[in-house]
Amino acid sequence: MEIAYSFAGLVVGIIVGLTGIGGGALMTPILIVVFGIPPVTAVSTDLLYAAITKFGGSITYTRKKLVEWRVVLLLLGGSIPGALFTLNYLEGLGGLEKIEHLMNITLGVSLVLTSFAVFFRSKIRDSVVKLKGTRFEKHGRRYRPYVTLLMGIILGSLVTLSSVGAGALGTAMLILLYPRMSMQSIVGTDLVHAVVLTGIAGAGHYSMGNVDLWLLLYLVIGSLPGVFLGSHLGSKLSPRVIQPIMGTLLLAIGMRFVLAG
Repeated sequence: MEIAYSFAGLVVGIIVGLTGIGGGALMTPILIVVFGIPPVTAVSTDLLYAAITKFGGSITYTRKKLVEWRVVLLLLGGSIPGALFTLNYLEGLGGLEKIEHLMNITLGVSLVLTSFAVFFRSKIRDSVVKLKGTRFEKHGRRYRPYVTLLMGIILGSLVTLSSVGAGALGTAMLILLYPRMSMQSIVGTDLVHAVVLTGIAGAGHYSMGNVDLWLLLYLVIGSLPGVFLGSHLGSKLSPRVIQPIMGTLLLAIGMRFVLAG
């Protein structure tokens, strides 16, 4: 079974390297559906798994000065309170069955939203770029900091409940709010925010006794070489081919959890 966990980590790592889509959108459903791991343990362990695997990438973007720290701080200003509030809510919810039901529903909704973000990321960016210099954009800039905080709160809650959303969903939101940022800066900013958010949410779940450290170790052993391999293969494959496939897969998995909940 340990080898199977590492193999799953390898497969997800390759896909992350190929597509840039966060491992949480794939790893958590695999742990629940394929390995039969309880949702609470799967989500909690995957949060720390995501923090570890994304940490290396965040360092790379930071060194290249592709991180907008003001945006990161605005996001964290909403996501950290959102994560802490959600953790506190889970502690007071009482009953493992209630917690798992809530996590299953949230996981399904997060996956469906993420699939739409993957499907329409290019169209979202093209539409927003057309608004540059218009009155709509000028008004939008005035309220953008407050909307960013609100976006952080939503992401903090979704990620803490499902371990999904910090990647593709966060990127799509940043494209909408910050059309003048380059795609590399958007990815770097989202990545740094995701590392901090998943780390805090994962630590909170660990304090509640929900994290399986051995499972985490086996996943990381497989995923690190997988991400490296996928990043090299990704340069040879077109995003126009990969993104529709990933979007369809995430939509199907998400609907499975929504309907089962």
